[in-house]
Amino acid sequence: MTQLKCVVLLLLPLLVQSDLNHALDCQELYSCLETLHLLTSHRKHELRVDMEDFEGNTTFAKYSTFSVGPEDDGYRLNVSDFTNGGAGDSLSVHNGMKFSTFHRDQDTWAHNCARSDVGAHWYHACHSCNPNRVYLWGPGSKFGIGVTWSTFRGKSYSLNSITVKIRPVP
Repeated sequence: MTQLKCVVLLLLPLLVQSDLNHALDCQELYSCLETLHLLTSHRKHELRVDMEDFEGNTTFAKYSTFSVGPEDDGYRLNVSDFTNGGAGDSLSVHNGMKFSTFHRDQDTWAHNCARSDVGAHWYHACHSCNPNRVYLWGPGSKFGIGVTWSTFRGKSYSLNSITVKIRPVP
């Protein structure tokens, strides 16, 4: 599978412990979202999320359909056809959601999920997964803060690594 710099920027843990407001340049973030939209709008793509906890356990989740909508629709997520590689499905609940950041609250919660969860993602009413958070170290992480995939290790366990890959479907 092909890994893209933009996918890495959007979907891998942020290695910052302080003001996430300035951790990513907004222009670069939205440029990456636009790139994902352009890549996935003309051809069907699949998504695979590989993850590892701090005990060395590895697992994955795969989605046979993945695309990102245009900017004028909030870079809406389209993901479906889940295949369980042991991680469980923590992403489908966010299907159809617009991308939310500190400065662009597009989730369904009354407050800003990106601010509350210290990240940026396609939030519904906040998270069941969030690979775009502050990188912490394993169990005992503050609930909802850290790199999480709730159906794998829960919302209070920050994963050691998470890698997101997309590729065109033949």
